[in-house]
Amino acid sequence: IVDLKLCNRTIYVHVQSHPKHIDPYDIFCAMLYVLKNGCTWRDLPADYPKWSTVYYYWMSWSKAPTPDKPALLTQVLKKLSLITIKARAVSPNFVLILDAQSIKNTATAENKGYDGGKKISGIKRHLAVDINGFPQAIHITRANIADRDGAIALVTLNLEQFKLVRTMMVDSGYTGQNFANEISSLTSAKVIVVKRNELHQFSVIPQRWLIERSFSWLGNYHRLWRNCERKLNTSLMMVSLAFIGYFSKDTKQFLRFFDGIFRLGHEVRPNLLVLSLISLRLHGLFGLVI
Repeated sequence: IVDLKLCNRTIYVHVQSHPKHIDPYDIFCAMLYVLKNGCTWRDLPADYPKWSTVYYYWMSWSKAPTPDKPALLTQVLKKLSLITIKARAVSPNFVLILDAQSIKNTATAENKGYDGGKKISGIKRHLAVDINGFPQAIHITRANIADRDGAIALVTLNLEQFKLVRTMMVDSGYTGQNFANEISSLTSAKVIVVKRNELHQFSVIPQRWLIERSFSWLGNYHRLWRNCERKLNTSLMMVSLAFIGYFSKDTKQFLRFFDGIFRLGHEVRPNLLVLSLISLRLHGLFGLVI
């Protein structure tokens, strides 16, 4: 409805809009193409929708609509992680594994810090995963932020994911009674520090290797080899998209979901994306039987 005021008279004209001709599944595949190949948005092949359209949807899905409401991609991961937590909450030993990964910056990145321990100038990815390697919480900081401070910020920003956690496994970078007391005040979890072999020999640490596997999954996407994003929130959304894409690939129901449920003629409803991905999780497509 368009309100036209002519000669002090209000005229209402109904403008008929055309339905959308873009398949949201193609938009999602185009985003994964950029993430997988590490190219710019303008380098998208002609087989995908126009790059400006894909970038518009990327901004819509990665930007928080309000300060109190997270972005759509963040909502998807949180909804999926909550299902995992509630499914395993019956166990008295519900364990989460925390760790951090320092990544070098490229020339286009603006936020950076220097990690003196690993001698890397860039950003740091703080990650908490369950025993299946699925991310329960993700936080991005500059590389100069200590692992303990980043972990406390991670838990503070994702308290809902840590309500039912009983044990947190960390490495020697999180040692200290102050860190354990801070985690205990935020959640009811007990911090267990797992130290490496002091003989300077490589050995696989039970359960601790699961989070290293999750970090290795990110290595399948070329854009995540280094940080080339100007904003930390964009880096966070890229990591979230990578995990969603990794756990949704090679699933026929995910294709059916985009081809049917999420295809809308007039508007895009983010709630359908969240609810449909939850239904995929319920069907055990990500390695869990609920």
